[in-house]
Amino acid sequence: MADSNITKQALAASLQELMKETPFEKINVAHICERCGMNRKSFYYHFRDKYDLVNWIFDTNFIAFITSDAVKNIEDDRWEFVEMACGHFYKNRDFYRKAFRIQGQNSFSEHFREYIFPILKNRLVCLFGDEGVDDFMVGFFTDAILCAMVRWLMEKECMTPEQFAIKIKGLVQNGAAAIYQETMEKETI
Repeated sequence: MADSNITKQALAASLQELMKETPFEKINVAHICERCGMNRKSFYYHFRDKYDLVNWIFDTNFIAFITSDAVKNIEDDRWEFVEMACGHFYKNRDFYRKAFRIQGQNSFSEHFREYIFPILKNRLVCLFGDEGVDDFMVGFFTDAILCAMVRWLMEKECMTPEQFAIKIKGLVQNGAAAIYQETMEKETI
């Protein structure tokens, strides 16, 4: 198992280095293997293709982030977690900017969407109950988060993660309050 992770980490480091200097669509498995001194057989033993490797990099790094002591020590402040998650993306924004540009059926955007969909579904069920949450609702919020994150990270001079989290928090809280207020006003008429 340890050798497997060492191999995967070497391939990941190779791809990340290549992504700094070459557009992703021009990188192939041979380039990745050559950079780290491995053969293609080793690559395909661990990954289906270069898209799978990009997704593994995210999965590995994000799992390491959410299981870190800093995240574990957050009481029940979901907004603090959002800010810390934004910090993770911001710190690694060079990689994520390039990963989000990947197009096609195995794109990172689709992988990220699939990753956050069940997390959001669980959160929405906590807020609205099982009956009020369907895949359309979860998809709407998933797409909103994905679009907002991509737009934020792609900006040439993107704001800090703290600023981004504050804006998201304000939009969510003020939007929910305004919708509630409007609904209550209509019910009293």
